[in-house]
Amino acid sequence: MRERVGQKIKLKSVEEILGVVGEESAMEIEIYKIHPFKDHPFHVVDDDRMKRLVDSIRENGILVPAIVRSIGNDEYEMISGHRRMHAAQKLGMKRIPVIIREMSDDEAIVKMVDSNIQREELLPSEKAFAYKMKMEAMKRQAGRPSKENACQNGTNLRSDVIMGGEVGESARQVQRYIRLTELVPDLLDYVDKKRIQFTVAVEISYIDKEIQQWVFEYIKENGPVKINQVKELRTAMQTGAMTQDKVITILSGNQPEERIGDLTLSWKKFSRYFPQDYSRDDMRQVIEDLLKSWVQAGGRR
Repeated sequence: MRERVGQKIKLKSVEEILGVVGEESAMEIEIYKIHPFKDHPFHVVDDDRMKRLVDSIRENGILVPAIVRSIGNDEYEMISGHRRMHAAQKLGMKRIPVIIREMSDDEAIVKMVDSNIQREELLPSEKAFAYKMKMEAMKRQAGRPSKENACQNGTNLRSDVIMGGEVGESARQVQRYIRLTELVPDLLDYVDKKRIQFTVAVEISYIDKEIQQWVFEYIKENGPVKINQVKELRTAMQTGAMTQDKVITILSGNQPEERIGDLTLSWKKFSRYFPQDYSRDDMRQVIEDLLKSWVQAGGRR
C-alpha cells in the first residue's frame, strides 16, 4: 500500500536510537529526606575503606546513584547506598543522586541484601541477620513452606538452596549463619571479634539465652571453649535444671588442670593468651620456649 501524501511518520527518539528506552534516570534528593533501611544489618563504619570512598567522592562525585523507595510525605527509604550517603554527609554534601523505585517491603529487603552481601570483609553478624531477613522475605514471597520441606530451624530447604546459590554458600552454611541470630549480643560480638569459633557459636545458639549469658561470662574469664565442651553442656541440660555453677563445672571439666610436682597449670586460664586453634601441646611449647628465653636472659639468677 502506497503512503498517502501528508501521512504522519513516527520518528525514533534519541533514547530509542541509543537503546535506552525505559531506562531509569537519576535525580538528586536532599539527604535529610532519606531514611536508613529499617533494621539495616550492615554496619557503616569510618574505617580505611570509608576514607577511600570519601576521597573518591571528593574527587569524582557519586558515580553510581543510590537506590531508594518512596515512603510518602516526600520522604524515602534507602535501599542501596548507605555508605555513599554517609561519605557524602562527611563531605558536607546536602543532596545525592538517587534512583527511585517502587517496591514492596519484601522486594526492598531482597534488593537491600543483594546490594550489600557481596561486599568484602563482612562480619559474621552482618551475614547472619542479612541472610535471615532475606530468607524470611523469600518465604513470604513464595508462600508458607510445608512442614515436610522445613529444616530444623524452620527455614525452607528450597529457599536455602536458592539463596545459597545466590550468595555463594551451601544451603547448610546459610542455615548456620542464620543460627547466629539466636546468640545473645555479647556472644555474637565475640564471634565478630574471632574470640569464638564459628562452629562453636552455632552449637551455643541452641542453648537457652540465660545459659548463653553464663557461657559468655565463662569465656570472658577463662578464654575460648571448644565444641565438645558445648555439646557436653547441651547434653547435661537435658538431664535437669542448670545453674551457673553447674555450667562452670561442666565447661571446666573438659579443661583439667595439670600438676607438675607442687605446680598446678590451669590450661583454661592459659588458653586466653593463645589463638583458638592452639592445642595444649602448642601452648606448652610456647611456654617452654619463653622459659628458655628467660633463662638465657639470666632469669634463673
